[in-house]
Amino acid sequence: MSTDAIVLLKDDHKTVERLFKEFEKAGEKAYVTKRKLVDSIIEELTVHAYLEEEIFYPAARAAAPDTKDHVLESVEEHHVVVWMLSELAGMDPEDERFDAKVTVLTENVRHHVEEEEDDWFPEVRKAMGRKQLQELGQRMLDAKPSAPRDPLKLPSATA
Repeated sequence: MSTDAIVLLKDDHKTVERLFKEFEKAGEKAYVTKRKLVDSIIEELTVHAYLEEEIFYPAARAAAPDTKDHVLESVEEHHVVVWMLSELAGMDPEDERFDAKVTVLTENVRHHVEEEEDDWFPEVRKAMGRKQLQELGQRMLDAKPSAPRDPLKLPSATA
């Protein structure tokens, strides 16, 4: 398994996208399945956002100062997402707004991922280089087990 920080983040993106697609295919009344998928989405996105906010973003911003605006925008995008995650955590999947909230969450996350992968990660990769990205990735792997699972414990929740 590569410890390259960008590869790790892209792997997380793929995992969440797979969960979104499973949710979209689950069927209108698949309440138990949808609850399980959303619980997995909440955990995946919370841990991912924590690793970005606490480890990746500060290092990327230091290595590539031109990415400052992207980092600030990303934290604001996380802010919106973590509040949606916290609402979904306590929401009954039979609530008429549940699917709509997941749809909006999905759209927000897909937009965020596209910007990171297309516009920002290439700049960061160029600025950091392989060795620094691997060291950063290892720090992220080491931090993952102790990362919060509650979205409201993230720094961006109060940003």
